[in-house]
Amino acid sequence: MIIKQLSVFLENKSGRLHELFATLGSANINVSACSVADTSDFGILRMIVSEPDKAREILKAKSFSVNVNEVISFATPNTPGALAKGLEILAGAGIGVEYLYGYSIGEKSFIALRCDNPEKAVMEFQRHQLELICASDLYKF
Repeated sequence: MIIKQLSVFLENKSGRLHELFATLGSANINVSACSVADTSDFGILRMIVSEPDKAREILKAKSFSVNVNEVISFATPNTPGALAKGLEILAGAGIGVEYLYGYSIGEKSFIALRCDNPEKAVMEFQRHQLELICASDLYKF
């Protein structure tokens, strides 16, 4: 249930993001989810890809700075307050959330998040019967 996520540090320079996605596309690696956060000097692209280990090596060969992190993903109804219920489970178990990003398809929302104890988070979500998403499920979207 734990998913490998790539975090890539990008210079704020025209074309760098395109170069990254073109490189992955040329290697037939699909990006299932992504988020970019930026500062005045650089950005951090976080993404879930179909072949994280291969993507990491390919991007490093192109001089991208890449780290692999563990995230978990879960589904909620695409309704107001549904995300809060999932986060309440984590807060109640004393699990801190570092960041999250998500997307919706139809009546479902999918959330990827990094927390300080992913194994415990998975157990808590299972205990509360929250729908966990595994990596192979994400690659279908």
